Amino acid sequence: MYHVTEDDLYLIPTAEVPMTNLFRDRMLTDADFPILCTGHTPCFRREAGSYGAHVRGLNRLHQFDKVEIVRVEKPENSYAALDVMVEHIKDLLKDLKLPYRILRLCGGDLGFTAALTYDFEVFSTAQDRWLEISSVSNFETFQSNRLKLRYKDKDGKKELAHTLNGSALALPRVLAGILENYQTPEGIKVPEVLVKYTGFTMID
Repeated sequence: MYHVTEDDLYLIPTAEVPMTNLFRDRMLTDADFPILCTGHTPCFRREAGSYGAHVRGLNRLHQFDKVEIVRVEKPENSYAALDVMVEHIKDLLKDLKLPYRILRLCGGDLGFTAALTYDFEVFSTAQDRWLEISSVSNFETFQSNRLKLRYKDKDGKKELAHTLNGSALALPRVLAGILENYQTPEGIKVPEVLVKYTGFTMID
């Protein structure tokens, strides 16, 4: 989180922060699982680096909207849940018909909180490179240990739950991907899956 000293307020980098903390000091039961949460919030970043062509416009923003998905699972189910979350993001990108790839991060690229992470990248035709658009992670007990998020199994034994989270696409880069990949001589075609929301098929 980022502290705004003048107003004594805090800005969140992702909805994962407040959603995960909903379960602080909780004792769950076996019947509570699985727990699925979704949050749509503004997200804030303190971006570092030079102001060049690779960081202009929609690529690097200090504030943007994002939908976040968070799951709390029993340990034996968490990796199956991770696979379900990966398929969910894949379905979104397939529906938008954007060129994408999935990277399974190696140990050296993982953040110290995650046990396993998949990054989703969309190809930028304007920049001729891949840009991260989503990330899905299993944190196992790293977060739950600090949250004191536990559950009682059927035998009454107390265990730490597993937490997972993923971004269901960072919206500015989705928009950039649509603008770049749907250009036609007549204008920018609206992806078919979005027409029922926009009410029009072309952006002139």
